[in-house]
Amino acid sequence: MSPRNAAGRVAASLNKPGRQHVIAAGLAGALLTTVAMAAPATEHRIGMFAPGALTDWEHKSFKGKTQYQLVGHGATRALEATCDATASAIARRTSVDLSKTPILRWQWRVDHIYAGLDGTTKGGDDYAARVYVIHDGGLLPWRTRAINYVWANSQPRGHHWPNAFTDKAMMVAVQSGPPAEPTRWISESRNVRQDFKRYYGLDLDNVDGVALMTDCDNSGRTGRAYYRNIRFTSK
Repeated sequence: MSPRNAAGRVAASLNKPGRQHVIAAGLAGALLTTVAMAAPATEHRIGMFAPGALTDWEHKSFKGKTQYQLVGHGATRALEATCDATASAIARRTSVDLSKTPILRWQWRVDHIYAGLDGTTKGGDDYAARVYVIHDGGLLPWRTRAINYVWANSQPRGHHWPNAFTDKAMMVAVQSGPPAEPTRWISESRNVRQDFKRYYGLDLDNVDGVALMTDCDNSGRTGRAYYRNIRFTSK
């Protein structure tokens, strides 16, 4: 996959050349018109996925198109992501005040992982589920940083490592290995402010966007994941 011109379309590139431009500082250009609705100071909702919620998200294809759709019934649904040798993401630009709501919470589940892939290599940079948090460098794209919370294939749970394609993204294995029960939702929480301090030495007051991706272009396989209840909270 050949690199794209980051200067014209986005501020910086993350992960695979040509594939993560929009997910990182690209939020500054591609999603400037997306305005997040105000939420109480104790909770900043990102992806509750009520009917029509995907209009707040920008879909960016990098190799083929991962299919993202709402599933379920009622007011609150889940996001289903299905890839078939594809890599695309959905991203939402929204400023989150980490001094008030530093804790990122979400639920996810995956049908399976990609056995045998080494996430520290370029050829192994496929994940059934990813949740990105992005600090946008704006006019200084080299200052863009992202934390990529992943359901890892082989790296141990709790392990972190630099992305195989860029030093602007840190990978964190929140879950690892095959799911014990593919239909069971797993609840996660991360103190994003502490994570940026830990991995980058940055004491941030705000982050600028969240992205989700289920990808399998490197391995040429298929994958399916589900996401729901994505939000920042005070504690």
